[in-house]
Amino acid sequence: MSPDEMTSLQRVLATLSLKEPDRVPLFLLPTVQGATEMGVPLRDYFHTPSLIAEAQVCFRERYRNDCLYGFSYAAAEFEAFGGDALFYDCAPPNAGAPVLHTPDDFARLAVPKIEDWPALCRTLELQAQLRRAVGGDVPVIGVVMSPVSLPVMQLGFPAYLRLLMEQPESLTPLFEINEEFCVAWANAQLAAGADALVYYDPVGSCTIIEPAHYRRLCAPIAKRVLARIKGPTATHFASGRSFNILQDVVETGTGGVVVSGDEDLAAIKAAVGNRLPILGNLNGLAMRHWDAEETERQVKNAIAAAGVGGGFILTDHHGEIPFDVPERVLIWIAESVERWGRYPLTWVDAWRAQH
Repeated sequence: MSPDEMTSLQRVLATLSLKEPDRVPLFLLPTVQGATEMGVPLRDYFHTPSLIAEAQVCFRERYRNDCLYGFSYAAAEFEAFGGDALFYDCAPPNAGAPVLHTPDDFARLAVPKIEDWPALCRTLELQAQLRRAVGGDVPVIGVVMSPVSLPVMQLGFPAYLRLLMEQPESLTPLFEINEEFCVAWANAQLAAGADALVYYDPVGSCTIIEPAHYRRLCAPIAKRVLARIKGPTATHFASGRSFNILQDVVETGTGGVVVSGDEDLAAIKAAVGNRLPILGNLNGLAMRHWDAEETERQVKNAIAAAGVGGGFILTDHHGEIPFDVPERVLIWIAESVERWGRYPLTWVDAWRAQH
């Protein structure tokens, strides 16, 4: 590392402070690819924290990544409520059959104890191992599902949306349980070794519900939850759109927002100004088909749209690289960031004039 080169943590902290670091930070988030890297089936991989940690360290070195992803699979939270995770050969684990069916079922729920659930304990062990592997030079990122998005697994999407639209008041007891669990789970990860949390709220996105619903329901819950999480957070709508609720997102107290590939990154940057760092917005599904030229174009577009002045982290827009994205594309992304992400971004004005 050159004398002027920042560590990943320094680079990310400068960005979160809305300053220009030495280069645009890169958060590449491969998860299921780790099973191939370690040569084991996905089920075995996700049940072995040491394998996930080893793969994450390998990926960081290979792709010059500026974080380690202390995340296993979203259905781990569903398991804590008595659900089952379904494992596949070449895709992320998914939630099994819903464990709740009507509002009458909410009365029997209690906040799960983190230590009682092996899937959660494995995630905490993963984060502890990642922290030991890199010391304080690289941020470890954890994940929590928002109390409003977790019911997609608990109830199933169709039943949940019907209640959300037709009987929203019936969901209050479930949201209250989920709030307490979300806070406890977030703080357990921070204590284990995570430096920051991604607050996943796909249901809150403008892709799924109207902005008025976000303002009335999701934003107040996010504000309460984020105020109780003992570390930095970024709100992630899991490739859902957020432009029309950005002001509300800012007011929740989040430390950043992840932008969908379906939105104009420059418009998002202009809308949040110097109030909030933004992350985004490479389309993971599209990158399955990118060649070297298209990869470089996508990276340059994103950096030109949002990188000037700092406050921008380049990442995919969903929070997980699809299994069938070729490794060469991830390498091309890393090389393009190294080539075009160095501050000051003196090339951007000319690039904008041509595009």
